[in-house]
Amino acid sequence: MNRTASVSHNHHHHSGGMLDNRQSAYVEHTHTGSGCGLPVTEYDLSDMRFSINLWKNDPPDYVDLICMIPNGTLLMMKAPSSTTIREIKVEVVKLAKQNCLGYMIKDACDYQFYGISVFNIEPYTDETKRLCEVQPYFGILSLGDRTDATSFSSDYELTKMVSGMIGSSFDHHRTQGTPEIDDFRRSMTDLCESIEVERSQFTWQQRLLYEHPLRLAGSADMPELIRQRHPTSAFLIVVKNENDQSTFTLSVMEKDTPLSLIESTLQKMNRSQMKMNDRAGDYILKVSGRDEYLFGDHPLIQFLYIQEALSDSAVPNVVLQSVIRLESYINHHNEQSMGLKRAPKKERPVVLHKAPTSLWDLGNYFQLTLHSISNVNYDKTRAFRVGVDVGLYHGEHKLCSQRSIDAPNGSSDTFLFNDQIMDFDIQMRNLPRMTRLCIVIFEVTKLSRSKKSSNNKDNAQKDVSYNKNHLAWVNTTLLDYKDHLRTGRQVLYTWTYADDIQSDEVFHPLGTIEPNPRKEECALVHVTFHSSGAESVRYPCENTVLQYAADRAVASLREKQQQPAEPEKPLKDLKELIANYTGLDKIYEMVDQDRNAIWERRNDILRELPEQLPILLHCVYWKERDDVADIWYLLKRWPLISIERSLELLDYAYPDPAVRRFAIKCLQILKDDDLLLYLLQLVQAIKHESYLESDLVVLLLERALRNQRIGHYFFWHLRSEMQTPSMQTRFGLLLEVYLKGCKHHVAPLRKQLQVLEKLKQGSVIAKKGSKEKVKTMLQDFLRDQRNAGVFQNIQNPLNPSFRCSGVTPDQCKVMDSKMRPLWVVFENADLNSNDVYIIFKNGDDLRQDMLTLQMLRVMDKLWKRDGMDFRMNIYNCISMEQRLGMIEVVRHAETIANIQKEKGMFSATSPFKKGSLYSWLKEHNKPADKLNKAINEFTLSCAGYCVATYVLGVADRHSDNIMVKRNGQLFHIDFGHILGHFKEKFGVRRERVPFVLTHDFVYVINKGCNDREAKEFCHFQELCERAFLTLRKHGCLILSLFSMMISTGLPELSSEKDLNYLRETLVSSNRTAIDRKPPSLQFLYISGAGLYGGKSTRTFPGEIQRSFGELLENFPQLGLSQFLQEQQTVDSRHSRYIKSTKCNKQRTSTRSLCVYKTLSLTQKEAKQ
Repeated sequence: MNRTASVSHNHHHHSGGMLDNRQSAYVEHTHTGSGCGLPVTEYDLSDMRFSINLWKNDPPDYVDLICMIPNGTLLMMKAPSSTTIREIKVEVVKLAKQNCLGYMIKDACDYQFYGISVFNIEPYTDETKRLCEVQPYFGILSLGDRTDATSFSSDYELTKMVSGMIGSSFDHHRTQGTPEIDDFRRSMTDLCESIEVERSQFTWQQRLLYEHPLRLAGSADMPELIRQRHPTSAFLIVVKNENDQSTFTLSVMEKDTPLSLIESTLQKMNRSQMKMNDRAGDYILKVSGRDEYLFGDHPLIQFLYIQEALSDSAVPNVVLQSVIRLESYINHHNEQSMGLKRAPKKERPVVLHKAPTSLWDLGNYFQLTLHSISNVNYDKTRAFRVGVDVGLYHGEHKLCSQRSIDAPNGSSDTFLFNDQIMDFDIQMRNLPRMTRLCIVIFEVTKLSRSKKSSNNKDNAQKDVSYNKNHLAWVNTTLLDYKDHLRTGRQVLYTWTYADDIQSDEVFHPLGTIEPNPRKEECALVHVTFHSSGAESVRYPCENTVLQYAADRAVASLREKQQQPAEPEKPLKDLKELIANYTGLDKIYEMVDQDRNAIWERRNDILRELPEQLPILLHCVYWKERDDVADIWYLLKRWPLISIERSLELLDYAYPDPAVRRFAIKCLQILKDDDLLLYLLQLVQAIKHESYLESDLVVLLLERALRNQRIGHYFFWHLRSEMQTPSMQTRFGLLLEVYLKGCKHHVAPLRKQLQVLEKLKQGSVIAKKGSKEKVKTMLQDFLRDQRNAGVFQNIQNPLNPSFRCSGVTPDQCKVMDSKMRPLWVVFENADLNSNDVYIIFKNGDDLRQDMLTLQMLRVMDKLWKRDGMDFRMNIYNCISMEQRLGMIEVVRHAETIANIQKEKGMFSATSPFKKGSLYSWLKEHNKPADKLNKAINEFTLSCAGYCVATYVLGVADRHSDNIMVKRNGQLFHIDFGHILGHFKEKFGVRRERVPFVLTHDFVYVINKGCNDREAKEFCHFQELCERAFLTLRKHGCLILSLFSMMISTGLPELSSEKDLNYLRETLVSSNRTAIDRKPPSLQFLYISGAGLYGGKSTRTFPGEIQRSFGELLENFPQLGLSQFLQEQQTVDSRHSRYIKSTKCNKQRTSTRSLCVYKTLSLTQKEAKQ
């Protein structure tokens, strides 16, 4: 943007300058002779002002700078803090040349500024940065030769930059020196450099494919749902010429490719413009409004953009772009990214060790010595005693009996156990590879209450009881990352129960194994791991385990050959046995008899039922090394299983390395788009890995380094949890490795982080006053030159395909919600394209919204796979930090509440007026055929969201968080309560229906008709039933995806109990009850509430329930008298509803609702 500035000499204007020159005098060092015949100007050094707190608060408007010139002089100037480094450099060089030693000064392009940092002198390589962003210490800048910059472009600069992007919670230097971390860095650096070598040899087309990967459907054929709209397989595409903005509309066929479309466009363009020298190979097709390209030999219909546009009955718009221009941009972009040099590798020292003893050779039982616990925060006034519980776990399964020891009386916060040796009833040879030691520190307090004696009423006795409170916990593996048994004395740094996990269980085997980084604050456990007399003990390697299993198999075969042949067991019996557990989640309590029977037929499952691997794994006795060896041997021969089953194996219930390795082997075939769909869960599954390096980490890192779109979301998923103490080291190291492995992606991500910081500052402004006042303050903040430059040329964090050229302050505002989110509008970098609208939230946890929206995408894909398109409008949402993130704005949509207000229906009787929504759709969809199309869109989307919100248990549904687009598509927003966590007040649930289906909705579905038996509504019911049965068929996938998210720490998804709602809705635990119902009635039977207009139930509109809930919420403020008056109003509305529905048997008042907490069934239906 143009900037007008002036330069003053002693506060007088100097024409042609950009900066305020405070004094043009200079100082020559005493040993330097000028030789120019001019007198040396004396300069009073006491006039040089060093401001230590220059950048402590908000950046000042003007900054006093001290510039050190290469010819040994100093120059002081006053510069606006919004000035870029390049502008300062040009002005400094210009002024330096005007002095007597100016002949020594070269051109500005030969120089570079350097500044003082905390540890070093660093170059300012990015000269587009502003002074307020660079913030040089003491305002000192040193002008030096650009050639000197290469000595600073080292791993130090890269590490400093990356550490700043990861966040202040990650300390690169603090993580050095740990063997596992050092080996992880070394191994991942090798991986990154091998991929970087491949990228350096890319052609421009390959680089384009990496930065903007193609979005392709699985099949090259036109989807059946689209073919129904285009029976001739022909469709229209609008092509715009980038050079002159001329447009051409062409008809293409199903098998036409991007190249054939370019040829047709050039022919049409040449005829109109009389040009014949253009070739199809000189151009490429770009999607209008975003950085997405269509190229290659794929049919146009296979591109997801084309399918999405045709599904929306829109005409795809593409831009004809010059290949030369695009190639030049990509090559320049990659040359800039190669500017940083990597430090040379350090050779690993070769250390010779004595061959370790195999763990499987140790027959003694596991022992542990407990020395002491210190820094224990307990109730010193009420604690009766303090002690420690210790257990051994494999996944969620306890391997042996736990040990509990009370501490002798200690002093202050330290307790000594006199080197207490604890014995566990499991042999060392049977310890699984991923065994975890779980320790809990507890206190026992006395609870006393007065109790009258039965003999003498005047004589009171005290009834004393004891309460056990768990204070802190810690987990650690028994074997390290190199398979070696931990030995010797160690200190374990514990977590408090509020720090990391929300659960009622004593032990937390699924919790982190990372030590608490707040070592000065946490309790410490001092233990010694016994070495069993061996210098080094190691778990047997994979080949040893497989050979052991093979020898057992041969021995077993020989034994069977010596015995009479047994009749072959029919496969039917096995299928029936497994069928009892098919569809159930893995936590289901399988009886030992069935467990043993299934395990005995493991080879039959391998041959005939390989998809039932999760059930077989549930039958393994992990504390028996023979079983472990056998399952490792089987997994080597096991065929690949489906993606759905493979994801299940990455859950916390399967910690065994061979199992997880097999799961990753199956996921290797996953396409990038599908991996992106499940990326949220895959990142969370990293938390279930026992060590930093794992097959899952390598898979995700490789995909992120080979596909920048995956890398974008990989970065943000990791960084959003960097404020979680237990994940700071693990996720910080992954971010460090990724950023160092793709330096060209650093700049776009840094730009997004800068935007994030500015929006955080804007959100603080938004909370300082009234709505109109803060709107003006926000817009002024965004217009400020010190801020405006940050928003230029950025990728949209919600969708990196959209590039923004700047922010539009006049359209930005502060929204009405409690946390004052910001409505921010960005200019699209593509000319004549729609602006980009986002909502920035600071103070709300968006992780649950992100999870719910992702599950809606999974459901939508499952439905489309079964030939059903429910026109779901699933907007983007991303969590970027703790309680901070962005939400995509869906344009041309209104909430139900706003539609009712617009139509004057927002009154006490509005819930009973059915025409408001229908009237609104009719107004925006003329003529009649367009209205019918909108109603169809509404019916499909309403069915999809009814089923989806029911299955997911989405609560707190009302007219403010259900929206409708002008084209008829309905969608839900704000998923603050899921999995059946319905709001209650005074024990009364505010919501008594499984999903929202109001009068307005039914009226639209029936095309303005009240007939409950209308064919349109019957069709709607059928859609709901089909949608539900599809989700039920894939119930294991949905359950697994939620199960993988338990470690996220979401308040409504923190334990296995929270999954019970899914099990009930998907009917995975009660097959007999559901199987008695015909398929066409199953959905209505399961829901327990059905649909409005159905015969199974009667429910009240959501507005009545909401009014009743709000009345209960306001009871403390209203007082009893006013509460009763308001209650009568709600009660009368309820009575009018009863009369309108002719349901006279159910004249329940609001008072009776409070007492009986039910209003769903009539008496007759309840008896049935």
